[in-house]
Amino acid sequence: MIMIFITNMRSMNWNMIIRKFVSIALATVLITGLVSACGNTASPSAAPESADKVVNIYSARHYDVDAKLYTQFTQETGIKVNVVEGKAEELIEKIKREGKSTPADLFITVDGGVLNNAKQSGILQPVESSVIEGQVPAALRDTDNQWIGLSTRARVIVFSKDRVKPEQLSTYEDLASDKWKGKVLVRSSTSMYNQSLLASFIALDGEEKAELWAQGIAANLARDPEGGDRDQAKAVVAGIGDVAIMNTYYVGQLFNSDDSEEVKVAEQIGVFFPNQETTGTHRNISGAGLIKHSRNKENAVKLIEFLTGEKAQALFASENFEYPVNEKAEWPELLKSWGAFKAQEVDFAEFGDYNKTAVQIMNKVGWK
Repeated sequence: MIMIFITNMRSMNWNMIIRKFVSIALATVLITGLVSACGNTASPSAAPESADKVVNIYSARHYDVDAKLYTQFTQETGIKVNVVEGKAEELIEKIKREGKSTPADLFITVDGGVLNNAKQSGILQPVESSVIEGQVPAALRDTDNQWIGLSTRARVIVFSKDRVKPEQLSTYEDLASDKWKGKVLVRSSTSMYNQSLLASFIALDGEEKAELWAQGIAANLARDPEGGDRDQAKAVVAGIGDVAIMNTYYVGQLFNSDDSEEVKVAEQIGVFFPNQETTGTHRNISGAGLIKHSRNKENAVKLIEFLTGEKAQALFASENFEYPVNEKAEWPELLKSWGAFKAQEVDFAEFGDYNKTAVQIMNKVGWK
């Protein structure tokens, strides 16, 4: 028998024998593991790790102060901030396309009308936070808390200190009168700032009066619109025009520029808040909206709470010369020197509601 067995083994394929033994060994290990797992049902598996300490922002704001604030937030909380920058409307469309798979947690932009467009697009959800409600007045939040104001900016009249006295100035409407013929400077009608300014007049006074104002401005321009707000200030100092319509924070940036020539420009212009006896000075808002499909909702709300806190709000003001939404935040000396002002009482959402009409009026009257 033994001799027969040995003879048979000699005739067998040893590679095949080895493969069979390995297969049997692996099967034994797998079966043992399954039995062990089944016998262990009373003991729960290890708890999943907590959500990533991250918040993802799609932002249409492009200011150095924002990056500085995000760094401070990370240092204080350990939550990393990732930012994708772009144009506001393009970011809204991107979020809509991405749907439930979007990585975005917050949408941040600089215009009340655009924030309302984001809300109407269905990409946002309400922000629930008693901290935020205590830091940001209701007038600077969406009525449904789908976006929260982060800062405001006033659109004022800037004038040449050499050629214009403050007492000669009064209202936006006055700039459309004959006395300012060939003396007004403003950027083009494609500027969202100007579109929202005109939209606010439509909301306050109706289309007819708004059109008459836009027609008057177009007729009084010192040159065809060109450049940004700072370019209007430079043109005032160069004598091209006597007055310009621009946002206050650009004046602050000129004063604090590394370019000595820009500082000289700032020193030669004055800031005037129009319509203080009537409807108030136009202001617009920067804000943050919580994305409907946010994966890091808690972290996103924490970031909004941080950005609307006193310390962060003071930095918005001192670094970028925007007005804080938190009334307890400290103003820098430059903003204090301009003084407090009466602001328009217009729902920021109306900037979006009347945007199309405003653009049509500007095209009609020849505001290039």
